[in-house]
Amino acid sequence: QVQLVESGGGLVQAGGSLRLSCAASGGVFSDYVMAWFRQPPGKERELVARADRSIGMTENTRFTISRDNAKATVYLQMNSLKPENTAAYYCATAVGRLSDASRLANAYAYWGQGTQVTVSS
Repeated sequence: QVQLVESGGGLVQAGGSLRLSCAASGGVFSDYVMAWFRQPPGKERELVARADRSIGMTENTRFTISRDNAKATVYLQMNSLKPENTAAYYCATAVGRLSDASRLANAYAYWGQGTQVTVSS
């Protein structure tokens, strides 16, 4: 059973930075697409970033996704944060490589518990 544990969220002032971490266990990490989604209150989860073992892609030019295969950990570096970035951030994983399908939350069977990011103005 794949398990994902996120950390690194918190309260930050506008313009600040956070680095979220997601540690994976229970599978061959290099075979997985790893993704970050956000879910503001009352809204559906939406893609923030994703990466397979070779390529990372983000939906926000201020954010960077990276992964350390040796540590089975994926990171989301969030810079120049704005209040609209406030949300619960979730790590997710699926077997395979990046594709159009991996943009969608329903492509992911395994999810972390989430970590809250709050940006104050």
